[in-house]
Amino acid sequence: MDPAAAAASPLADNLQRAISSQGALLGQHHNVLQDLLASQHAIGTQVAEIGSLIQGLTLRRSPPPEPVPVDVSGTHVTAVRLVNSNSSCSGRVEIFHNGNWGTVCDDVWDANDAEVVCRQLGCGRALSAPTRARFGQGSGPIWLDDLRCSGTESSLTDFPQTSGAALSPAVRLVNSDSSCSGRVEIFNNGNWGTVCDDVWDVNDAKVVCRQLGCGRALSAPGIQPDTTTVRLVNSNSSCSGRVEIFHNGNWGTVCDDVWDVNDAKVVCRQLGCGKALSAPRRARFGQGSGPIWMDDLRCSGTESSLTDYTTAVRLVNSNSSCSGRVELFHNGNWGTVCDDVWDVNDAKVVCRQLGCGKALSAPRRARFGQGIGPIWLDDLQCSGTESSLTDYVTAVRLVNSDSSCSGRVEIFHNGNWGTVCDDVWDANDAEVVCRQLGCGRALSAPTRARFGQGSGPIWLDDLQCSGTESSLTDCTHSGLGIHNCGHSEDAGVVCKVPQTSGAALSPAVRLVNSDSSCSGRVEIFHNGNWGTVCDDVWDVNDAKVVCRQLGCGRALSAPGNTTAVRLVNSNSSCSGRVELFHNGNWGTVCDDVWDVNDAKVVCRQLGCDVTAVRLVNSDSSCSGRVEIFHNGNWGTVCDDVWDANDAEVVCRQLGCGRALSCSRVEIFHNGNWGTVCDNVWDVNDAQVVVQITMNIYLNQMVNQKTNL
Repeated sequence: MDPAAAAASPLADNLQRAISSQGALLGQHHNVLQDLLASQHAIGTQVAEIGSLIQGLTLRRSPPPEPVPVDVSGTHVTAVRLVNSNSSCSGRVEIFHNGNWGTVCDDVWDANDAEVVCRQLGCGRALSAPTRARFGQGSGPIWLDDLRCSGTESSLTDFPQTSGAALSPAVRLVNSDSSCSGRVEIFNNGNWGTVCDDVWDVNDAKVVCRQLGCGRALSAPGIQPDTTTVRLVNSNSSCSGRVEIFHNGNWGTVCDDVWDVNDAKVVCRQLGCGKALSAPRRARFGQGSGPIWMDDLRCSGTESSLTDYTTAVRLVNSNSSCSGRVELFHNGNWGTVCDDVWDVNDAKVVCRQLGCGKALSAPRRARFGQGIGPIWLDDLQCSGTESSLTDYVTAVRLVNSDSSCSGRVEIFHNGNWGTVCDDVWDANDAEVVCRQLGCGRALSAPTRARFGQGSGPIWLDDLQCSGTESSLTDCTHSGLGIHNCGHSEDAGVVCKVPQTSGAALSPAVRLVNSDSSCSGRVEIFHNGNWGTVCDDVWDVNDAKVVCRQLGCGRALSAPGNTTAVRLVNSNSSCSGRVELFHNGNWGTVCDDVWDVNDAKVVCRQLGCDVTAVRLVNSDSSCSGRVEIFHNGNWGTVCDDVWDANDAEVVCRQLGCGRALSCSRVEIFHNGNWGTVCDNVWDVNDAQVVVQITMNIYLNQMVNQKTNL
């Protein structure tokens, strides 16, 4: 063998073995590669399937097609969607209702509301709740507003909604400077509309206030112009400024006479502004314009509204704020009070209302001059315990019937008798009338002018009495003089006539031949005829029964065949020439042996007090200069030998408690005592005197103890 070939042979063998080995390795790699390719194909198939699955999931998460409301037992299921965004879980909120997509207003919109939307769409927790049309402005109706979700609801429409409505309508208060007062309007079917005030009351107002988050409802004005709104103006804050009252369609101011922090407290409470810090006067916040609606307010500070305070009252045409002609402020005007059946009980109420101590007398016949303007009240029959003249119930009567306990209901107000409209008139309202007239329980409450159509004003409408009130005006109503009725709707009442001892049925009674329905000749209706009552043993107890039956207050006198007495030729009904009525004629009384004892009898018979006394020229009705009313004039009392005992009598007469002092300040100088002139004398000077006196007293006490 060629040596070269022999040498190459092992190399070839090695090469062959290497090639065989590499071939085997390549075969293995090929097999692995084939396996990898097969696996890649499988993975590609899986990836494709996953991609397809993802695509399918993406398609299934696309916004739903336009839904159609489904009626299930009368309830519309409202759909919700998020639009104008790259994600189905973010965007502008839209609601499908009444066949249309509409938006949601962002008033008070927050994360809790957004949480409900996210839950409803299955989108996870809410990350934010954008407002101000972050995702663009929508079009069409705005279906929801003022949402206040807790965040736990399963749907936006699970938020409390108006009874009977599939979707809670938006509500707002307009035509006011505050978002928490004004005319109620509801948004429905793309439009704002109002709410009728028939039987509208504070319970309805509470719902609106709760829905708007405005705190408790203070009032529920319907069509009543007398319902007063208050505001503070001419300031940078809604809780400070000039007080203005909305009344009779106009804003007007409040006069600052006797205006104090108690009055301010009421305004602050009415506006929900916290406690009153001060009660500025003298137009601190600028002078207003228009009418001055209120004056002489004397609130206790506990009232919920300025108009809870009673009608302003004043005494004029006198040297004292605690005597004079009675005037009331109503509807922007001062007017007088008629003196029909006016007595000391009525006067007591005025004195209490003005903080003037007990009433000394109740002069009539324009003792303090004739007033001008309207006569606001008449036929007052106060018990004397009322806090205000207007607490006295409005006079009521039943007419056009043979009985004083049945007939057409009439109310006396503003000097006129008027009727009551029969809208929602029922047995409860009738019950109040019967109680007010002392006629027994109500048998029926006729409507549609059963007792004939009345004339004049219609004073009350939409009465909703519970039946327990003492007067019709205590019941919920539309406001005096506010109505939408005609006289064909005049209300009537039939009450059970009360029985009296010895009689099967109490006959109807009336008082005639007088200018007042509560004085005159007593007549009884029996067997179809009116007849008189004999005055044998007739006295004030009998008169009390008549007054009670007619609802006329307490009996002042019981004239029978006894001689009537009067005082004439004077400006006062409690002074003048004595005259007696006898045998159909008035005559005089001779003054032979006439003395003060005889005069006392006349005064007692007429219900006139003895000499009136007052304290004047002081900030209190229980301190001041003593004056006596005599012979039609006020005069002073000389201080000769005047002492604490005399003062005690005055204080007792005025109901002012014990006398504290009647002292005169004197100074010891140069061996003599002398008085102090009262020019510019004030409380500071008095405090100095008191301090000096106390120092002297304390020094004396110290000296006494030292001596011991």
